[in-house]
Order: sequence, then C-alpha cells, then structure tokens
Amino acid sequence: MIFPLKNWRRRYILKRESIPDAVWQDVLARLYFLRGLGVEEITQLRQLAVLFLHDKKITGAQDFIITEEMRVMIAVQACLLILKLDLDYYDNWVEVILYPGQFILNHEYADENGIVHRINMVASGESWLAGPVILSWEDVRNVHNTRGYNVVIHEFAHKLDMLTGAANGFPVLHGSMNRHAWSAIFSQAYEDFCERVERGREKVVDPYAAESPAEFFAVLSEAFFVRPQQLKRYLPAVYQQLAAFYRQDPAMRWVTSTSMEGLASSETQA
Repeated sequence: MIFPLKNWRRRYILKRESIPDAVWQDVLARLYFLRGLGVEEITQLRQLAVLFLHDKKITGAQDFIITEEMRVMIAVQACLLILKLDLDYYDNWVEVILYPGQFILNHEYADENGIVHRINMVASGESWLAGPVILSWEDVRNVHNTRGYNVVIHEFAHKLDMLTGAANGFPVLHGSMNRHAWSAIFSQAYEDFCERVERGREKVVDPYAAESPAEFFAVLSEAFFVRPQQLKRYLPAVYQQLAAFYRQDPAMRWVTSTSMEGLASSETQA
C-alpha cells in the first residue's frame, strides 16, 4: 500500500498547491540551462517543485526575508537533479537555510595525533548529513557566472551522495549500472584532474573539484547540467556515467534546442 498512498498524497498536494504562473515563467527565463526540456519535462519539473516546497521548509537566516521567487529558484534547481529519479531521494531531512550572502562555517577536526583543530571558513553552501542544506542567496541567483558554477546543484548533488552515509563521490547507483565501471572511471578521472590542478593546467572545470572525490562528483554534477557539452567533450566517460545516474542527457537536449532555434530562425527569415 506504500506506493498507492504516496501517489495519492502527491496528487492531493498538486490539486491544492501551485506555483504562480508569473513566478514560474520568471524563474524559467533566468535558468538558461533548462533550455531543451520538453513540455512534459517542464510540467514534471513544476510538479516536483510544488511537492518539494510542500515538504521542505526554506528559512531565512539573519532575519533574511524569503520571497516566493527565491523558494521556486531553489526548488526548481534542486528538482532538476531528480527529474528522472524520484522525490524520495530527498527524504530524511526537511530544511533549507538561506543566507543573504556568504556565511562563516565553524569546523572541528582531529589530526593524526588526536589534536582537535577549529577552523572558520567562508562558504556559499553546505550540506549536512540528515540535516539542512545551507545556501547563500547571492550565489544562488548568480546563475550567469562564467565558470558554470551553481551552488544549488552542487549542494543537492552532495545530498544524493550522502544517501549511503558521508559523501564520498559514490552515490547509490541504479541496478543497471556497473559499480566497478563507475569506480574505475571516476577514480582515474579524479587522479588525472588533481595532477592537472597541481601543475596549474586545469582550465575547464573548477579546481575546487580536486578537494576530494565528493567535491569532484558535486562539481562535475554542476558541469553536467550547466555546461553539458563542454563536459562531454572534456570527460566523455565521466559524462556517460553521470547520464546513466541522473537518467538525463543535457548535452543532447542543448543540441536539439539549438537545432530547433536555428530552424525557427530560418523559417522566420524565409
């Protein structure tokens, strides 16, 4: 009875809640990387966003006032990752905390001698295991940056990575996927990437991806959705693994979208 009850609940929510058309159209116009999504996919994305906003609380830190547009901007980008998966991937946590800008994180860690160190660092996003996603609105709205950086996709990729525990760059794979292939392809790509960063030769992907395999997965997930054609040319084997995991092919969507735009332009000129 679990699935029928879940589906009934979702239909019930969708009948009673919605995203205002003006807000929805404005968000779609701002998120350029949604280009190429078909009508059915856009409808599905909107429904997922409604359900996401019903289940998750978006709270402003430091008395920051949250608008409907902010809520939808976050929900749409978070749901893009699970467009071909399921909202259940975001179970077991309930809150997104939104700061007006970057914020300070306080971390403690023990070194090899057991000495505890405390560090403060400036961050634009953070994901906690079984806890909230923390975001900087200044970074959320900066979707037209030149490096393809996307803090929402990054942090929600971490959430997917954490489904088996601490993030390690190895999310729960589908039964049709080969765990050994994923491990081999990502391990080799990560090793090569770190070497290029160390030599100062990395020009395509954000060098922050060299911090750890978990950051590598999150940064490449950003590129997969925001700069898919570049990623596919640069790391084709990694791209194919991400396409199998997310069950999406953004690079092909962009090719199709560009072709349709060219056809429409030609017909207009004729």
